[in-house]
Amino acid sequence: MKKFKIIFITIILSLSFLTQSFSKPVPESFADLAQKLMPSVVNISTSTTVVTKSNPLPFQFPPGSPFGDMFKEFGDPQERQSAALGSGFIIDEKGIVITNNHVIQDADDIIVRVNGDQEFKAKVLGADPLMDIAVLQLETNEKFIPVAFGDSDKARIGDWVIAIGNPFGLGGTVTAGIISARNRSIGLSRYEDFIQTDASINSGNSGGPLFDMEGNVIGINTAILGRNGSIGIGFSIPSNSAQIVINQLIEFGETKRGWLGVRIQDVTKEIAEVEKLDKPKGALVASVAENSPSEKAGIKAGDIILEFNGEIINQMKELPAIVARTQVGKNVKVKIWRDKKEIIKNVLLGRLETSEDFKVGEKQKTIDTTDQIEDLKITVRLLNKEDIKNRKLPNQTNGLVITGIQNNSPLAGSIEVNSIIVEAQKERIKTIDDLKQITKQVLNSNQKTILFAIYNNQNQRRYIGIKLD
Repeated sequence: MKKFKIIFITIILSLSFLTQSFSKPVPESFADLAQKLMPSVVNISTSTTVVTKSNPLPFQFPPGSPFGDMFKEFGDPQERQSAALGSGFIIDEKGIVITNNHVIQDADDIIVRVNGDQEFKAKVLGADPLMDIAVLQLETNEKFIPVAFGDSDKARIGDWVIAIGNPFGLGGTVTAGIISARNRSIGLSRYEDFIQTDASINSGNSGGPLFDMEGNVIGINTAILGRNGSIGIGFSIPSNSAQIVINQLIEFGETKRGWLGVRIQDVTKEIAEVEKLDKPKGALVASVAENSPSEKAGIKAGDIILEFNGEIINQMKELPAIVARTQVGKNVKVKIWRDKKEIIKNVLLGRLETSEDFKVGEKQKTIDTTDQIEDLKITVRLLNKEDIKNRKLPNQTNGLVITGIQNNSPLAGSIEVNSIIVEAQKERIKTIDDLKQITKQVLNSNQKTILFAIYNNQNQRRYIGIKLD
C-alpha cells in the first residue's frame, strides 16, 4: 500500500511539472508593459471636405419655369467638413507612424497626438487600400520612442495580447485578451489573414497596435464584429504580412506585388473526385489573363495549382497572398495538377499594379453601375465610399443603394428609395448578383419570404421581412 502511495504521488507531481512546463503564467499586471508602450501609440484625427449636391426643396420646378433660376442656388453643391478618429503607432524615432488606410483616406488634414498632449501635422508617405495600411510622417524634427515588430507567425491561439488605442476618441486606452483564432478571412479586403482577438477593440482603435507580452507589435487592429461596439471579436493584420507592405510604402511610396494573372476558385469535393485528387486542395484556374505571366508559362484554365514557389496551397484563398508577397521579376516554380498528374511550370512573375487586370479592376470600382432586380422590381447600385462618408456608416459597410422602386414592387410601402440593403437571408450583400441569386433562391423555395437587413433614410439599421409573390 505504501509503495502504491509513493507511485501515485510521483505521478501527480510529474503531471503538475508537465503542466507548468507547457503553460505560461498568467500576468499579475499589464501595468509595466503598458507604461513602457504608451508613448509609442498615437491618436489620429482627420478632417475631410465632403461635397454634396441635393435639392433642399420638397419639389422640383418643371423645365423652363422662371422659378428655376430664382431658386437655382439652392441646388448648388454644398461643402461640409467630416471628421474621423483612429489610432497608430511609431516605428521610427524620426516620427514614422503606421495606421489603417481607411483612417486617413481622402483626408485634407491629419493631426497626430503623441503622449496625449503633443500635436503634430502628418503627411502620407504611402497607402495601400488592398491591405488597409498607411504610413505617415510627422512633420517635426523631434525624436520619438518607437516600437518594434514581432514575429506574428509565432503567435499562438491562447497567447496573451494587449491593444492600445483611441476608442471613441478617449485616447490612451489599454485592453487585454488572448489570441482567439488565426488565419481569419471576413471579406473586407483582397488580402486577408487576420489574427482574431477578444481584447476589446472599438471604433477609434483602427490602426492601433496589438502587442505580445514582449512588447512587440504582432498585429494592426483593423476591424470589429458588431455594429455598436466590441463584442469580443476583433481582427488584426499580422505583422509579418504588414511589414512587407510597410517597407515598400516607405521605400517606393507604393506597393509592388507579384502577379500571376489567373482567376481562381475553390477545389470542391466533387472536382477533386473528377480530377482524381486524393482530397480537395489547391486552387483551380478558372481563366488565364491574356499576355500574363501564367499564359506565357503555359498554365491553362482547368489546371489546379498545388504549390507555388515551394509553398503548398491547401486552400484557394492562400494563393493570392503568397503570390502578392513574392518578389516581382522572380522566376518561380509552380506545381500544377493536369490530366491527373503533377507537372511543373516556370513562371516569371509580373507586377500586379501595372497589369491590365488591376487597371480594369480599379476602373470598375469607380463606376456606379445601376442595375435592375427584376424579381423585386427595384433598381440598385453599389454602395460607394462617398455614401459611407455622407451617411456616416461604418467604414467596412458593403451593400446596395436602392435607386428606384416600382409601384408593384413587393418592397413598395415597406422600404424607401435610398435605403441600403446590406444583408439578405442573413448573408452579406457585396454585389448586385448576390442579391439576384438570393432572391431567386427564395422564389424557388416554399417559404417565399426574404429577410433584409437595411440602413433606412435615417441611417438606422433595421431587419425587414418581405413576402414575395
